[in-house]
Amino acid sequence: MLFNLRRKRDVLHLLTILVIISLPALVSYNSISQLEVIKMNGSLRVATRNTPSAYYIDKSGPAGFEYELVKAFADDLDVEIDLIVPDTIEGLFQTINKRDAHIVAAGINVSETRQNNFEFSRPYAESISTVIYRQTQGVPAPTNVADLIDKKTVVLANSIQADQLKELKNQHADLSWEETSELTNTDILDKVFNKEVDYAIVDSTVYESQSSFYPGLNSAFTIGNHQPIAWIITPNRDGSIKRAVNKFLGKAKTKALIRSLKEKYFGKQNPLNYFDTVTFKQDMETYLPSLEQYFYMAEQETDIDWMLLAAVAYQESHWKADAVSPTGVKGIMMLTNAAAKEVNVMDRTDPIQSVLGGAQYLLNVKGKIPDRIPEPDHTWFALAGYNVGFGHLEDARILTQRADKDPDKWDDVREFLPLLSKKKYFSTVKYGYARGQEPVQYVDNIKKYIELLEWEKQIQQIRKARDASIRAIEEEKEKATPSTITEIKNIPATL
Repeated sequence: MLFNLRRKRDVLHLLTILVIISLPALVSYNSISQLEVIKMNGSLRVATRNTPSAYYIDKSGPAGFEYELVKAFADDLDVEIDLIVPDTIEGLFQTINKRDAHIVAAGINVSETRQNNFEFSRPYAESISTVIYRQTQGVPAPTNVADLIDKKTVVLANSIQADQLKELKNQHADLSWEETSELTNTDILDKVFNKEVDYAIVDSTVYESQSSFYPGLNSAFTIGNHQPIAWIITPNRDGSIKRAVNKFLGKAKTKALIRSLKEKYFGKQNPLNYFDTVTFKQDMETYLPSLEQYFYMAEQETDIDWMLLAAVAYQESHWKADAVSPTGVKGIMMLTNAAAKEVNVMDRTDPIQSVLGGAQYLLNVKGKIPDRIPEPDHTWFALAGYNVGFGHLEDARILTQRADKDPDKWDDVREFLPLLSKKKYFSTVKYGYARGQEPVQYVDNIKKYIELLEWEKQIQQIRKARDASIRAIEEEKEKATPSTITEIKNIPATL
């Protein structure tokens, strides 16, 4: 035999040969970067939060500023995303400490303390802590930290705002506040809006993106300086993930994407006043739950978005089945006798008949608008024509064309509809006088209701997901296997 394994010298020779043979493979394996491992596995593990600004599920699938930005990074790497959604800010940090996630993408502020504990990407935004209060007649707004003493102030636990208050307590011994890990910033703003607490301290980006949905809330003053917002990167020796992230965030294409995402998620506006907003929220709780299934059914039958149908219904009747106008139109969709007959509605006050019939009637109305006009303008023209009459709508389009503007663009035509109430203009077109401001206001109101409905449903979905996560955690604790993290490996395509 070439080797006698009973002899010590031969055993050593054999081990030496095996090491030499294995060395190239070992060197090759150790030279693979963490980024390459991610690409080989085809999966990027991302921790985020279920909030309006970070990540949530809408009817089209996953959404949110942070989700879309990190999804673009994953697409750049040609990998999929595995989402980890902790219930708390502390849970985000734990995913890095336990190396459960490669990246935390959740609008995290970078502070000196956090920089000592975590590895951050280059910043892509900034914010400043802002004190929020509810405007009340006769009650002055807070102007400085001293005004927070003896008041009920709420912040998120483990947030930058909590850290700042701890530092401020060194100068203001009587300063006190409540930290919560059970709520989101949106929940905290709700509490201020409903006068359950006096003040909230949140990131300026959070308040600015949601303030229009809380008419009556206002920013009082800021605390500290503007701070950068960045992703947290899991530490690894080769630094490959951080380099890839920074390269991605530095691209002109990514910067353009960030600008568009800021407009999409932080530029939302609710043009309704305080009374309208409060009334809408109350009506959502009182009337919509019993009608929502009918709007879903109508969407399936007509392919018209259920939120558009619900917004039209609210504009028409405030979702009241027994609504009747002085001209005799009635029901949730306020159908005329002629319209009801056209869509075979026997009882206009029957909610399901009214909703399904109204949706079919709107579909018929849309058929009168030229196919060349794209959405959403096609729908806005249909709604305006339904409100004012298609003859008057055509007159406004003629006036628009005379002014060398686009008669197929709603934003142009809406400027000329009000002119139909002026003799100088209506005398030059076929159908004469019309209260042209009404269809403009009609369409504007429906747009407002859609925006507010989308916002409220989004918040409801986030809260349902959070409550479900909390219940799951409690069940795990009962089984003596506690967990504070909900892992989502297969992201649902729709709600």
